[in-house]
Amino acid sequence: MRALLFCLLGLMTASSDLALAQMKLSPKAAPGANETRYFTSIDGLMDGNADAILKETRQGKTVTSAVLDVCYPAEKGSDRKDRFVVNLAVNGQTLSGTTQSISDQLPVTVKLVRKPTGDTFEFKGQISVGQTVTEVTSTDNSDLSEKEFRDNQTTDDGIAAAPKDFSEVSPESIGVRLKLDAALDFLQGLKGQDVEVSLSSLTVSCDALRAGEQTINISVDPNRAAGLIAKFKSLPGVVAAGWTSGIVEMERSIRFLAADWRDGDRLNRDKLAAAIANVLGKTLSAKPSSSAWNPNTGKLKLTFKRPSQIFPALGLTETVEVTALVAPDRPGASDRLMLWISNPVVSTKDETAGPKLNLAEESSGDEEGDQKDDNGSVDALAKEFKGQRWDADKSAWK
Repeated sequence: MRALLFCLLGLMTASSDLALAQMKLSPKAAPGANETRYFTSIDGLMDGNADAILKETRQGKTVTSAVLDVCYPAEKGSDRKDRFVVNLAVNGQTLSGTTQSISDQLPVTVKLVRKPTGDTFEFKGQISVGQTVTEVTSTDNSDLSEKEFRDNQTTDDGIAAAPKDFSEVSPESIGVRLKLDAALDFLQGLKGQDVEVSLSSLTVSCDALRAGEQTINISVDPNRAAGLIAKFKSLPGVVAAGWTSGIVEMERSIRFLAADWRDGDRLNRDKLAAAIANVLGKTLSAKPSSSAWNPNTGKLKLTFKRPSQIFPALGLTETVEVTALVAPDRPGASDRLMLWISNPVVSTKDETAGPKLNLAEESSGDEEGDQKDDNGSVDALAKEFKGQRWDADKSAWK
């Protein structure tokens, strides 16, 4: 009896091992099951300026249906995009279909021949949009699985609705994500308000067209940011609103007690501007020339003058510009302020009496003038304001 029991146990163990082995060797998908594959980099479409996604449904190696989604410049050289999505009929290796573009309502005709070439695919044919016909010749196209495609599509707009502080986002910078059909009314509502809208954020990207949502970036005085965010959240079509990245860099920022720099709930801007200008005048070896607070963004623009040392006998003058931003160190009530300053931007002119020497300054960047070292200005400000610097290694104030 005991021997029989051991035999039965042995058979059960062997059967379990065999079943487990069969499970491990089972294919991921049953033979003949439908599978979705994507092409996201088909070269040669719309003169190489198109953002295209071809979605195929396959049964084995046979394509049973396909959808082509193409986003492209509405006009040559234009930032404005148009898009069409066309269901393609499958006839052997030929994919064809007609539709019209979404924005400009232009007729679209697609006829492509799809040919496997080893592990990649080749597409040849024509795409017509309105009166424009594009010849397509695209080789070495690799496809993606559904998971690979979805992983590549994830995007982050960087909007933080309730950040714990302003170490990751900037106190003057607001991002508003809203439905495309609500964007015009939203922007019209900003006319006449003390805000600045990023011009680049007005461009509707291909990702925005596909998502049906656009993110508008706005700069505002940090003292009004929270109120505007709350207002924006209540507007029709707004999906999300909050702070986002902006001009503030933590390595060029200090944090200090707010009590000495406020009159009640308001910043004493005259006192702040004078103190900042006094410190920078010393570190930059320059005389303060002017200061102005931007009513839209709350930025402080400071200007300094100093003799140019490039050719002293000519008596040339350097103008040094520094932008500063003062804001609470976090949203909501705080007993501390943070101060950020830009790198100095220096330009040189002949400001002597009489005829002037015209100077041409070569600039390697987009900004006018030349960015210079600040001679320890951030450290000097931290000392003057009895403030803290940011420790990038610990991601904390020190």
